[in-house]
Amino acid sequence: MKPPFAQRLKYPFAIDGNAGRAAEASDYDAYIRQLIRQVLLTAPGERVARPTFGAGVRRMVFSPLSNATAAYTKTLVLEALTASLDAFIKVEAIEATTDESRLDITIRYFVRHTGESAYLNEEVTF
Repeated sequence: MKPPFAQRLKYPFAIDGNAGRAAEASDYDAYIRQLIRQVLLTAPGERVARPTFGAGVRRMVFSPLSNATAAYTKTLVLEALTASLDAFIKVEAIEATTDESRLDITIRYFVRHTGESAYLNEEVTF
């Protein structure tokens, strides 16, 4: 059962040849993970029609690899996910840790439509 408030457009965008319209994602959990990744990797100002969309974690590679960067990343990610995906998910916890040359981001979230909790791990390499 798909959520009543949104069409789950397939990413990357495709046309369903049989239906003659935009293709929909078949796996809702994968769709949600892709939405979260889009928010994480899109920099604010990158989308013309939505200048505040995105967390911009890619630009963290220009920051010093420290605990302060990890704490700042947690704040950026929480604000961006809450502002952009609140209708889809509720963020339960965010962990950002630094390792020798990377920043690891772990997001625990609750999917509102399915009522299930899930995790997403992303790595930003410096």
